[in-house]
Amino acid sequence: MTLHAFRKHGLHRLTVALLCVLLVGSCDRQPPPAVVKAVASGVPSLAPFFDESSGLGQDAQVRSQPAHGSSLQQGSTPGLYGGTRKPTVCDVDKLTQFLTDPKNNRKAQEWARVVDIPQARIPAYLDRLTPVLLRHDTLVKNHDYKKEKAVPYDALLQAGIAVLVDEAGVPAVKCSCGNPLKPFKGDTDRISVEFEGDNKKWSDYDVDEVVLVRPAPGKVDRFALVDVDEPERGIYRQTGTKGEADKVFDTRERHRVPSLAGTTFGNASGQLTDLGLATAYDTDGLPPSNATVTGSNPPPGTSLPFGSYVTLTVHIESGTPDNGTGGSDGNDVTTPPGTTVPGSPGTTSPAPPSTSAPGSPSTSAPGPDTPAPSSSDPPPPSDPPDPSDSPDPSPPSSEPPPPVTDTPNSDPTSDPPSTPPEITSAPPDPPPPEPTPSPTPTPTPPP
Repeated sequence: MTLHAFRKHGLHRLTVALLCVLLVGSCDRQPPPAVVKAVASGVPSLAPFFDESSGLGQDAQVRSQPAHGSSLQQGSTPGLYGGTRKPTVCDVDKLTQFLTDPKNNRKAQEWARVVDIPQARIPAYLDRLTPVLLRHDTLVKNHDYKKEKAVPYDALLQAGIAVLVDEAGVPAVKCSCGNPLKPFKGDTDRISVEFEGDNKKWSDYDVDEVVLVRPAPGKVDRFALVDVDEPERGIYRQTGTKGEADKVFDTRERHRVPSLAGTTFGNASGQLTDLGLATAYDTDGLPPSNATVTGSNPPPGTSLPFGSYVTLTVHIESGTPDNGTGGSDGNDVTTPPGTTVPGSPGTTSPAPPSTSAPGSPSTSAPGPDTPAPSSSDPPPPSDPPDPSDSPDPSPPSSEPPPPVTDTPNSDPTSDPPSTPPEITSAPPDPPPPEPTPSPTPTPTPPP
């Protein structure tokens, strides 16, 4: 009996030990890296939305630039994208014609579904996009068109590919074929790039220089581009324009690093963007916009040329850095009503109408325009009042109650209350005295 119990207990302990080993082993396992298809500049797609020989766009030969600080870059970063004075980079008008042509109705339906807009809004959506050239090998989610369906796949677009970016600076359309683009969702440090067919590995490919573009903290008013033909010339391109109103500047002009300690990360990156400087950070991912900046490298006052990176030291009080898998990148932080959106000078978020004071826990709390109750008002009863003793209920109002007069229902147009209001100006008249009954006469007996 003792031996049997010992064997049973020993077998139980061995089973528990094996389970622990299996659990530890499973915790150490990581998911396989994301498979990403390489898309080389100038190489036609195998299943594009539109024939790439139709002249929708033209790629360029651009050497990929190193990404300082992190692979995650905000869409407003100066020098993130390139430009050219040639008008053939992206023909937005022709793409609009293709997507509104009745014979391409099925493609337009799928295109709009991917972009998540109604099909009728495609022209207005395209009008808000801006043509640029990639200066970095950039991760996106691309879409083929197969069997009348949009088929998504993760892709690495080579530097030099022409794209349309949205108002937050995120790639939205591959110009040469009209394929819609969406953000890559995955860890940028765990990718496996496949180079197949004509998309052979390009000579300057470096996995450590791959970029994933995150939305700018606010709407980008203009993009600061670098001319890919003459890097000493910069191009200011207004958002939603095609290059007809470009303004050039000298990228060799130097700018001083401002004092940024004590500001938020969103505000600091906006100030650097306005000066033509790029933002790097000392965290493992893109900090939330509300993270506090404690210092910068180089320090304030340092003179730097256009596009130089300034590394910000930040303290994160709430939220988590975005490592590329869709974490909190600061764009989910709600902007307080009436405040300026970081990175977008002059842009404010409207303050919604409210009857409560800012920060009050409930809309029933008195606001700044609501009069406080008078100290002479009687305290509320501890027990619910009898409905028969209460006046006709009405919705609460921020206006003070009207004074009670001795003439109830003075407004002839108002409905009379179910019970007359209490008269407070004079006491009620006393009831009339009851009459004294006369004595009943006693009958006299007959003689």
